[in-house]
Amino acid sequence: MDAPAQSTTLSRPLPPAPGFVKSAFRIFDLSLGEMLWSRRTIFMGLLVGAPVLFALLVRGLVFLGAPIFEGSQMRDGIRTRILVPGPVVFGHVIWLLYLRVIVPILGVFYGTSLMADEVEDKTITYLFVRPIRRGAVLLGKYLAYVVCTVFVVLPSVMLVYLLIVPINGSLGASFIDLLKDLALLSLGLAVYGAVFAFIGAKLKRPLLVGLMFIFGWEQAAMAFPGYMKKFTVAYYLQGLVPHAMPNEGVISALQSLFRETPGLFGSLFWLGLIWITFLALGAWVVERREYVLEQ
Repeated sequence: MDAPAQSTTLSRPLPPAPGFVKSAFRIFDLSLGEMLWSRRTIFMGLLVGAPVLFALLVRGLVFLGAPIFEGSQMRDGIRTRILVPGPVVFGHVIWLLYLRVIVPILGVFYGTSLMADEVEDKTITYLFVRPIRRGAVLLGKYLAYVVCTVFVVLPSVMLVYLLIVPINGSLGASFIDLLKDLALLSLGLAVYGAVFAFIGAKLKRPLLVGLMFIFGWEQAAMAFPGYMKKFTVAYYLQGLVPHAMPNEGVISALQSLFRETPGLFGSLFWLGLIWITFLALGAWVVERREYVLEQ
């Protein structure tokens, strides 16, 4: 009687785990669609839509003949009528609305939620059981945040530019400043996002801490003379603003609080250092922190 044939099982080796960068781009691809269709995107649309509505209102008033872009100035004892150029007003919108308000708020609401939302929704376990580095999860979600915010904020800036700059000004003459503005806003979103990504990975209530940072610490540090402003992101961002600020008027009085600015290369160096440091610290925290899901 023949002996029973022995069955042999051919075991295939498991494929190697993807590298750190490849893993980050996989998470980026997974997170981008979710981020674009999240409730936060509605909030972001309302936030960046406010300057567009302001620009539409201004353009409508100018069309109706309202002298909102007109002023007066004393020269040799004679008060003369002057026209405020549209590029100057556009520079104020960039500086006061986008850089001082919109960019930090988006950095807070998106950056702090990169890991916190996964913990709150109890989905972080599904990300961590994948054969990828934990730090790559944060990096991939951070890249999705940058792409999502940049492609929503920059069209808003373009609309404001097209509506305001032609008033007493020329589109072509200020186009280079527009490109600098777009690059500056992208840099601001990247740096603020890195700072708050670290805060979101490290703390349990990161949103409150982030709001205290941008509306408490940064505002106070920038308003008082001394070295404290050097520990803010806004201090180095304002050193890159390409627009010349006026020497007279209410806006000038407001900006006198923030007149001290670092040089171009100093601003770029410190912003780059802040960006790399906090993004690396955020990935390091995610690699080592034990996330406990609340029941």
